[in-house]
Amino acid sequence: MTQQVNIHVAKARLSELIQKAMLGEEIIIAKDNKPVAKLTALYPVKHERHLGSAKSLITISKDFNEPLEDFKDYT
Repeated sequence: MTQQVNIHVAKARLSELIQKAMLGEEIIIAKDNKPVAKLTALYPVKHERHLGSAKSLITISKDFNEPLEDFKDYT
């Protein structure tokens, strides 16, 4: 996600903007609504993976492996 702020807002909220950059957000700093600088994390953000985090979010129908009606002539 990218957020654009003007220089005055960036000065006032620098700590907050750096924190957002560290979490992977890209901050565009503008002067007179024209982008002049980009604030990003120095190192890529690595998100921790959790096995099973999508459990029960995905369901597969019992007939998912059956031929589709449109392709019955080819089987």
